[in-house]
Amino acid sequence: MKSTKASIRDIAEALNVSVSTVSRALKNHPDISDATCKKVQEYARKVHYRPNILALGLKHQRSMTIGVIVPEIVHHFFSSIISGIEDLAYGEGYRVMMCQSNEDYLREVINVQALMDHRVDGLLVSISKSTLDHQHFVDLVNQGIPLVFMDRASDELDADRVLTNDFEGARMVTTHLLKRGCRKILHLAGPQHLSVGRERKEGYIQALREYLPEHPEDQVIRCDTPEKVKSRQTKILAAAQNIDGIFCVNDFTAVAVMRLLQDHGYSIPGDIAVAGFGDDPLASVVRPMLTTVEQRGYDMGKAAARMLINRLTDKVPLEEYTPQEKVFPAFLKVRESG
Repeated sequence: MKSTKASIRDIAEALNVSVSTVSRALKNHPDISDATCKKVQEYARKVHYRPNILALGLKHQRSMTIGVIVPEIVHHFFSSIISGIEDLAYGEGYRVMMCQSNEDYLREVINVQALMDHRVDGLLVSISKSTLDHQHFVDLVNQGIPLVFMDRASDELDADRVLTNDFEGARMVTTHLLKRGCRKILHLAGPQHLSVGRERKEGYIQALREYLPEHPEDQVIRCDTPEKVKSRQTKILAAAQNIDGIFCVNDFTAVAVMRLLQDHGYSIPGDIAVAGFGDDPLASVVRPMLTTVEQRGYDMGKAAARMLINRLTDKVPLEEYTPQEKVFPAFLKVRESG
């Protein structure tokens, strides 16, 4: 059966206007009147018009597809980033191909290659925790493939990035714990080879230096998942005897440590105040509700997609391109736990 899919030319003939007028009206071009734009768009919806992505790709020498790699799709923060990416990208006529690394370096490398095999125009990436070798990203940049890092970025190469102000967020939440009276604050930290973990630890230390010039040493334990809270519970419980506050690198760790402390007779925040980072929906469900730092995942996703599409549209030669960085502010969300 012959396809009856409507084309721009079909719309132009039906409305007795030029093909270029239809094309521009569909994009709300300022040279086309509002009345004409409305008439064309209403008719396009009536005949179920869809742009020919293949033809657009051939015209612009692009596949009109963006590749995305995140550590975990089920993580609220990353799912929010994905929502922002998709809303922006689809609105600009791009499709999105999604991969998750599951925090595994080898899978991340495979994901990069798979997306490039599918001829994506560029990549939006949040690096896995286990990634120490960034050569697969270096190769992309050297080939002129547009690349934007989100939240977790590589320090080994210049590339566009969209980040949260992790340092200031950590300094802010630690300062809050200090102002409410905490003087011995433990930090459950993330991997220090990632800027996220490093900046949050440094923000915590800076707050201690500002309020406690002789702040206690050895108040940091590498622990950034509920599984690690369980495996290191002996060390955490030993530290709990001499602390009055805990700042966790993320909300999942904070919730897990609260449960551990409560199971061993500690009152929160009476005995030990606890704070996290991320403002996952879980933070407002647990009891006591978790004090944390809000991240704007959806807005970060939109900003990253916009940055990538601008790069694809501008077509600036690699040797002339200056990488862009957008840093979103962090916001303190004070609740019951600290």
